[in-house]
Amino acid sequence: MRAQDQHTEWMLLALTEARAALASDDVPVGAVVVDSAGRVIGRGRNERELSQDPTLHAEIVAIRQAAAHTGDWHLTDCTLIVTLEPCVMCAGAILAARVPTVVFGAWDAKAGAAGSVYDVLRDRRLNHRVEVFAGVNDTECGEILRAFFEDPARRSGR
Repeated sequence: MRAQDQHTEWMLLALTEARAALASDDVPVGAVVVDSAGRVIGRGRNERELSQDPTLHAEIVAIRQAAAHTGDWHLTDCTLIVTLEPCVMCAGAILAARVPTVVFGAWDAKAGAAGSVYDVLRDRRLNHRVEVFAGVNDTECGEILRAFFEDPARRSGR
């Protein structure tokens, strides 16, 4: 299977996680971590509202689960797939875990750290750089976020 097709398939799993975040009124971002054989070893969705923890972004949840699964914080043979471009905090976690590849869907023009606002993942001054595949299923990934933020109930202060 071509890498692009595999990335699209994995992104569908991340989108499932994003939709699940809606149950707790969290921003619908989802992530999965796959190992070198393509097996999902970590899943995550935003859980900030659910847990009242500002660090529980989808990427962090998925990385923690993958590290627990492998018994090692070095995720050097893994790929992280996430529906929204990682922020600076998540980019730092990706670098700390030594994740070599990130695939993301929608760009984040306000807080992205994988090429839009910042490019932390490929900063040559750091000891680890990440291969980034951007814009995978970007329309669907962006639409779930737009629908969430344009919801009249959210604007009224729910």
